[in-house]
Amino acid sequence: MPRRATLPLLFAAALAALGGVAFNVTRPAAVPAPAPSASIALPPVEVYFSPRGGATAAVVREISAAKTSVSVLAYSFTSKPIAEAIIAAHRRGVRVEVVLDESQRTERAQADELRAAGVPLWFDTKHAIMHNKVVVVDAAVVVTGSFNFSAAAESSNAENLLVLRSPDLAARYLENFRALRDAAAVAA
Repeated sequence: MPRRATLPLLFAAALAALGGVAFNVTRPAAVPAPAPSASIALPPVEVYFSPRGGATAAVVREISAAKTSVSVLAYSFTSKPIAEAIIAAHRRGVRVEVVLDESQRTERAQADELRAAGVPLWFDTKHAIMHNKVVVVDAAVVVTGSFNFSAAAESSNAENLLVLRSPDLAARYLENFRALRDAAAVAA
């Protein structure tokens, strides 16, 4: 039982024991959960944790395996290995598109390297922050989680990453990707 629901019951029991007074304490009604925007069967899932749990290698592996497309949404993007995998995919003819949070225009980020390599790049200027960490590969694989595409996420942060193989789930993520890309500013 959650602690919040337990405390009123314990308090009532303690008062009753001390003074012989009985209280009728009711449990709060359950708050209904909002309806999901989509119901999709759980696909096969790979799970990674950081620090040093192989998350960067998993992202690089999935991008490197791409045959037709890679769509990236990234909040923090300072990972050189992930940038190199994106550039390599672009160079081998994979359709690559990247949307970054506007904060990633800085020199620390890999945006300049992507732009110099000709990777189509946008910056989300519409939202306070674009906090997504998503890679969709070949409209069939979704890589997502709290894992930022950064060296710190791999080496020192507590993060998680999921690799989900589901064309249905990928379609939902691509729908969101396109909406964010279409509202974003093209990198100059």
